[in-house]
Amino acid sequence: MSTVTAPASAERTARAEARRPAGRPRPRSRKVSRPAYGAGLGAAVWLVLVLVPLYFLIATSLRGSGDYLTEGPLSIPETITLDAYRRAFEVGFLRFLTNSLIVAVGAIALVLVVALPAAFAIVRSKSRVVRIGFTLFLLGLAVPAQAVIIPIYLIITRLHLYDSLTAVILPTAAFALPVSIVVLTSSLRDVPGSLYEAMALDGANNFQTFWRLVLPLSRSGVVTVAIFVGLNAWNNFLFPLVLTQSSETRVLPLGLWEFQTQYGTDVPGLMAAVVLSALPVLALYLFGRRQLLGGLAAGAGK
Repeated sequence: MSTVTAPASAERTARAEARRPAGRPRPRSRKVSRPAYGAGLGAAVWLVLVLVPLYFLIATSLRGSGDYLTEGPLSIPETITLDAYRRAFEVGFLRFLTNSLIVAVGAIALVLVVALPAAFAIVRSKSRVVRIGFTLFLLGLAVPAQAVIIPIYLIITRLHLYDSLTAVILPTAAFALPVSIVVLTSSLRDVPGSLYEAMALDGANNFQTFWRLVLPLSRSGVVTVAIFVGLNAWNNFLFPLVLTQSSETRVLPLGLWEFQTQYGTDVPGLMAAVVLSALPVLALYLFGRRQLLGGLAAGAGK
């Protein structure tokens, strides 16, 4: 029976190929996809690791001080109260938030003013001095802030900037410059050279090329740098600790110390302040997540 079926099957296949219109691709056999149990298990574990701290953070901020001591840390609050948030504002959360915003915006503005022209010069210039300068910027990636905190302190004090927000902005921007220049350089290298040539044929100088061509096409890189510098300034603890002293210049990372006294720690109030301080960062990420991913992937195909 097999000797008769095989030629018949081959004949039917030949007839089907003859009836198929010319130029139409041969239909492919469908592959049965198998569920990735390992990936699903890993995703579930990662979800638990992310959700449990968030639940603890939010649930603790909605407890009273007495309930936190009597109930378990992961138990559902029996009574929900906003007293912890009220205590956070009484300690001076708005002042800490304002100082952190000033430091973050100042560092972002200073980095973009310096890094954008530097990246443009690195991409377009063939000068040896520019290449040496780019190498020096790259060497800055290997210098940790902890290793040079004493020279930074001496420079700030001799400039009479100690205990001011400017004393925090300047070193924060300086240590963010190397990574920012690398990201912006990769972003500007994605701009086609024909566009630069077209601008030159139209008679545009370097400033006009930078303003009309580079800035609009490097938006993803600019947003990436802004988010990176803003997060570093927002979470920075070392520079405010060493370079500031008074409560008027205290930023959020140092302001969280206000919930710790010699008699104990106000954990619900501390968690409420952490929740409030995380909201601007979350809004910044939701606003620029697409440009952030595009900026981080810039230059990947070069």
